[in-house]
Formats: sequence, structure tokens, C-alpha cells
Amino acid sequence: MTGPRHSCGVVGVSSKFDVVLDIHRSLRMIQHRGQESAGISVFDGSGVRTVKGDGLVQVALNENNMKDLHGTSGIGHVRYPSASSKDSINAQPIDMHTSHGTMSIAHNGDITNYSELRTNYLGQGWSFLTSSDSEMMLKLISKYMQQYKEPIKAIRSMMSEVDGAYSLTILVNNRIFGVRDPYGFRPLCIGNTGDGHILVSESTAIESLRGKFIRDVMPGEIVEITDSKILSYPNPATSPKAHCMFEWIYFARPDSVIDGREVYLVRKNVGMILSKECPADIDVVMSVPDSGRSHALGYAIGAKVPYEEGFMKNRFVERTFILPDQKQREEAVMMKMSPIKSTVNGKKVLIVDDSIVRGTTLLKLIGMLRDAGAKEVHVRIGCPPVIAPCYYGVDMKTREQFIANKFSLDEITRRMGADSLGYISIEGLVKAIGLPESDLCLACVNNRYPTHIKGEVHRFQSTLQDDFDKTGQSKCKK
Repeated sequence: MTGPRHSCGVVGVSSKFDVVLDIHRSLRMIQHRGQESAGISVFDGSGVRTVKGDGLVQVALNENNMKDLHGTSGIGHVRYPSASSKDSINAQPIDMHTSHGTMSIAHNGDITNYSELRTNYLGQGWSFLTSSDSEMMLKLISKYMQQYKEPIKAIRSMMSEVDGAYSLTILVNNRIFGVRDPYGFRPLCIGNTGDGHILVSESTAIESLRGKFIRDVMPGEIVEITDSKILSYPNPATSPKAHCMFEWIYFARPDSVIDGREVYLVRKNVGMILSKECPADIDVVMSVPDSGRSHALGYAIGAKVPYEEGFMKNRFVERTFILPDQKQREEAVMMKMSPIKSTVNGKKVLIVDDSIVRGTTLLKLIGMLRDAGAKEVHVRIGCPPVIAPCYYGVDMKTREQFIANKFSLDEITRRMGADSLGYISIEGLVKAIGLPESDLCLACVNNRYPTHIKGEVHRFQSTLQDDFDKTGQSKCKK
């Protein structure tokens, strides 16, 4: 895995029957969105009960700690934290006992004005048990429940105070709500399970329950699901959209549909467009498994060159990004991937990956291909150069970590030991996704932000101060 790391996935289920196993299965289907912790909250008839723990779903939520967990409405969460919030205390769902009953929240995204809100409310005498922005949202809902005595108005008032990215499932006693921020940064969809309804980050979880996908939650919409109906409370205002392009490029499963666009087809389109923007004289196309596979297949189709598996992935090696230092992470790459010599020996090979952040993994992989006898190694990337930090839930926080900010295209090519390097253009990426550019968040590749971030350029400003090419032209070194 060479791409950036995502933060979380959420689910909520209301049914005529017990929902615990359905939530557990759904969390396993979106496990790729977070592997640090997992949790489930259900209403058991008298109150909300929560079980959560560190690790993968089957470890954090096991037969022992779930044996007494039962209820017909509940929510769940899988989490990959940013570096600033790795404490186990931040595992979700987060509960709160109020005069209106128990509430629980699961959150995917990042609140960009969290620090200001926390400072303000600490000054008013509030206390916080975690460093999570999810706790802030839950406390704001509780605050407005005191005023309105009703969840919809309380949630809408919370939304008026927070800014940034959030897809939420919320349990208020036995009622389940789904919330998506007005920009629609993070995905959230609705399905019918046959015995009830589900809210979940990706549609593939609905299919795992043999359910039927209904639609995406709209940006700024609040929905309430029951076992028999869906109640919708649309965004009362018109807001510009900012769907995160990385959902299609890297985060989501290929078999998911995000805002009407199947992820697999988008990635294949990316590869086909990339083959036209950045052609190469090659014998074979291969991918960096698993995320680059669909991109590579599209490239092979577009270039009319054979696609072959060139790396065997060891799925039982520890995840490299959790190791304590860079040297260990780089050594682990060699344990995780091994080249298939018959694919590469004596051939001009082109490898396709979803993105480059630091470039260290590709450096190792290219060296392994050379050692396996590759005559030439060309690299193509299904994402424009990552040049700017993400404030909306992706673990890319500083410009200093991006190789594209440190070196020119020629220098990156030489440092990685490649014969050529090419990125898809911004224009090509937008075309592959099939949504208007104005509906996408491209901040990490064009340095223009959908929300107002202190010290950053808003996407509707007329000037952009940056040293990297923002023209959207194809960036290829041949």
C-alpha cells in the first residue's frame, strides 16, 4: 500500500430483528477504511450499550465481548486515526448520557474548526474526555437537545457550528440518524436489508447483507431510518459540493458505488486516459497490488499492451505503516511484495499505482523489478502529484512529506530509479470520475480548498501561490 491513509467508516442499521451481526458484517466489509479500532453501539430496550476495542473488527468485536449485545437499532465504526489521535480512548462509537437519554455517534471525516470550538467551550466550562472532534459534535447535539427537545433541530444546529468533513451515524436512544456535511466530502448511502434499513459508508456492505442499494445521502441531508421507512430532512441551503476524489482513486472498494460512480469503472477510466496522456514503449503492464490493479488494467486496454500480474502480495505480513521507523517500513515492503520473474525478466515493464505521497515504497519496488531482470521500468500514477495537506480526514497533514514538493519530475524519476514517470492530469482525473470539477475536492493536488482554511487558498479565489504546475496539464517524464 503506497497511498495515503484514510480515517474511518460508519454504519447504522434499524431492523425488525437483532442488528448486531448485520453491523458486524458491514464493518468487516468496510474494514479497509480503518484497522486501528472498531466498535458497535445498540439500543437494547432500556438504554444504549457499546462494545469497542483495538484492532481489526474480528479482534475488537469478538464472541466474548459481544455475547450480551442485542438490539434492533445500532451503529458501528471502524477507525484509522491520524497521528494526533491514536489513543484508544478515541475509539468509536462515543457515548453520552443526557437528560434525554443516551446518545452515541460514529464519525468519518475531520472537523476543521475543532480547535476553535474546543477553546471556546473550554472557556465556557465544558470538559472533554477525548481529543476527538466526534465528542465535540455529540456535546453540541446534547446542548441543542436541551433547547429543542428534538433530535433533528439539535443535529441541524450542531451542523451550523461545525465546518469540515463529516459523515455520521447517530443513535439517540432507539432512533438512528445519518448525516452528511453540506459539501459531501465523505460518502454515506442508504439501503434496504429486507428486514429494515441501513446507512453505511460504502454500498458494498449493503450487498453483503443481500440488501438493495437505494441512494446516497445528499450533501447537507439528515435522514432517519427505521425498520419500515426512511425520513429525509434535506439541506435547507444550497451549498457547493466537494466530493473527495481519493474515494474513487484509492479509498473505496472497487465494487462500491460512490455518488453514482462505480469505483472500478472510474479507476479503469483513469488508466485508459493515463495511457493516452502518458504513453510508453513497453512490453507489459502490471500493477502495485491491490489498489493499482484497476488503473493498470485500464492502462493496458488503452495502450493495447498485455496486462500481467507482476507482484505477489504476502497478505500475512504486518501493515508497514504501523512500524516505528522508516527503515523498518522499507524493509517490510520487501517482505510484503515479491516480483514474478517470468512477468518482468528481460522485458520493458510499466507499473501503475494509485498515487505517490513520499515515494519510498515505489523506490523499493522498482529496485526489486530491476533485480528480477526487468530491462526497463516505467511508472504511471493514477492521481496528479500530491502537493497540499488534507484537512478533511486523510492522514496527509504537512507539505514537507510530499515528494512532489521537494523535487522536480526529473529528480523524482531519477531518485526512484525509473526510466520514465507520468501522472494523470487534473483534467484527465476529472474526466475519469465523470462529475463536474466544481463538485470535487481536489485540494491535495491543486492547492485550492473547498472550505475556508486559515493560511490556505479557497478554491474560488482568483490567485494561487504555489511553485508547482497547477495548469492541469499532463505531467510525464519520458
